[in-house]
Amino acid sequence: QVQLQESGPGLVKPSQTLSLTCTVSGGSIRTGGYYWSWIRQPPGKGLEWMGAIGSSGSTYYSPSLKSRTSISRDTSKNQFTLQLSSVTPEDTAVYYCARAKGRGVLYEYRGQGTQVTVSS
Repeated sequence: QVQLQESGPGLVKPSQTLSLTCTVSGGSIRTGGYYWSWIRQPPGKGLEWMGAIGSSGSTYYSPSLKSRTSISRDTSKNQFTLQLSSVTPEDTAVYYCARAKGRGVLYEYRGQGTQVTVSS
């Protein structure tokens, strides 16, 4: 059973960079055929796919967020991270990390999510 757990600050100031880490257990992020993804859900809105890192380390980003998003990984810790720069209050959301077989909001396993609020 693959388990994912998000961690990071719950409050970020406008214009700063949001940084979250996903720790994976029960499976290696280097196992082929999967996308290790970040998905978010703003209050009152649907799920939004932000981007992913593949088993080879290749990265993929939503066109709408590409200029502000960076996803990386630490295979020694079986973790992958999200950085979202120049945040605004519109980036307030519950952020999830997930394992998927494709790029998008559909996933096989997902973390419980972490609330991030952008406010001064």
